Amino acid sequence: MADSAVRSSSTAIEPQPAPVRWRTVDIVITAVLGVAFGVVFWAWNLAFGVLAAPLAFFPPLAAILNGVYLMPGIVAGLLVRKAGAAIFASTLAAAVSLLLGSPYGGIIVVYGLVQGLGGELGFLLTRYRHFGWGTAVLAGVTAGLSTSLLDLNLYYPVSQDYPFWAFTLPYTVFTVISSVLLAGVVGLLLVRALARTGALSSFAAGRTRV
Repeated sequence: MADSAVRSSSTAIEPQPAPVRWRTVDIVITAVLGVAFGVVFWAWNLAFGVLAAPLAFFPPLAAILNGVYLMPGIVAGLLVRKAGAAIFASTLAAAVSLLLGSPYGGIIVVYGLVQGLGGELGFLLTRYRHFGWGTAVLAGVTAGLSTSLLDLNLYYPVSQDYPFWAFTLPYTVFTVISSVLLAGVVGLLLVRALARTGALSSFAAGRTRV
């Protein structure tokens, strides 16, 4: 009987996986996040060149600005807590930015998909059971690595002009740092701020402290 009590107590505190089934409100909110961040992407595209110019003395340092592009997937994952939310929001945000006039062309939708997959991996590694600081940072790391991998293969292949130690490694490190800080930390703070307003009462993120 004592063993049963211990097992019951352990079960009560064991984090439960997020429900798999998508509700209409989940779809709507994820879509809203994707559209909203698509507008943010459009504005950030305009500001990126201006902000990156002072960093030209060390080109990989411009990667510190990449984290903004990784926010929709991680914010959606932390808020909606459903498998696929990160991919959905990130890909939609990229598509919206393309419709608004992204200077990067159609490849940006591929970026949205890859970045969403990267963020999704962070949530998958926790089996969608935890949505606090550890998961936010982990998703930031995996999202940063995914976009670095795509960038370095499409735009900055290792060569005499871009040796590994001089560009590839610092570019990856700065992208991951940016992703953790902007997408992970700021993303979780944004979800918590929304939760405090009562706007997320339909979501677990709005009913529990994450």
